[in-house]
Amino acid sequence: MTAARTLTRTREDLAAFLRKHREKIAPEAVGLPRGRRRRTPGLRREEVAALAGVGLTWYTWLEQGRDISVSATFLDNLSKTLKLDAAERRHLFLLAHQRLPSELGKTWCSVPPLVQTLMDDLPTRPAYILNLRWDVLAWNAAADKLFNFSVHAPERRNMLWLLFTDPAMRLLLLPWEEQVCQMLSSFQRDFARATEDPAIDELVEELTKVAPEFKAWWKNQEVNAPCQGVRHLYLEALGVVAFEHTTLTVDEERHLRLVYYAHKGIDTEQRAFNEWVVG
Repeated sequence: MTAARTLTRTREDLAAFLRKHREKIAPEAVGLPRGRRRRTPGLRREEVAALAGVGLTWYTWLEQGRDISVSATFLDNLSKTLKLDAAERRHLFLLAHQRLPSELGKTWCSVPPLVQTLMDDLPTRPAYILNLRWDVLAWNAAADKLFNFSVHAPERRNMLWLLFTDPAMRLLLLPWEEQVCQMLSSFQRDFARATEDPAIDELVEELTKVAPEFKAWWKNQEVNAPCQGVRHLYLEALGVVAFEHTTLTVDEERHLRLVYYAHKGIDTEQRAFNEWVVG
């Protein structure tokens, strides 16, 4: 398909998309009177144009599928006017051939039941869910055996907090400083995405007061790729155990991620770990 044909098709799709969503909005939903002479469902073009902050002629051309340029700011205003959800907003930007602006991150605090079922179906593979603030929202039995999440109060069940304040975590990670510095740099990526989330700011401020290492390392501003690779943990019953670990996105919009560990050793070592973790 030629570029011209692609542009024509998406302009037609954009026009249909706008008409459909304009007709779905009741005037009362945006603070407008319905009136007796309203012949079409939803909002009129002039009402959408006024609410989105553009001229009627310009908006009419857009809804007619004409080849006109649009800005990201206007598309954001239009998304709010038409009350589009996140998926619809992304689709609007795609149809308008605009790059979607990054959204400010927000902390989410619940996990779909199916995700918990998925983790529970991995009895010998430690796995847990983190949100943008690195709160540990859910875990399976294997992860609890390793990290003892369940013994901590819910308000302290935060991976970053545990890394710097839990003595057991210092003994578990080998070497502690190297691994914590790597994980802290990954957290700084998330911190940068959540510039308007007071919960993350509060976490950083509190750790700065109670953990000297955190205060010193936080200033380094070194940002690495997401944590993955090999991690060594010291387990009293087994000694030093190597795990491959990675992070998988569970819900991109809500910034929920699954951290997954798999034992990295010979068959006899894996059997010993499996027996320990389910014992």
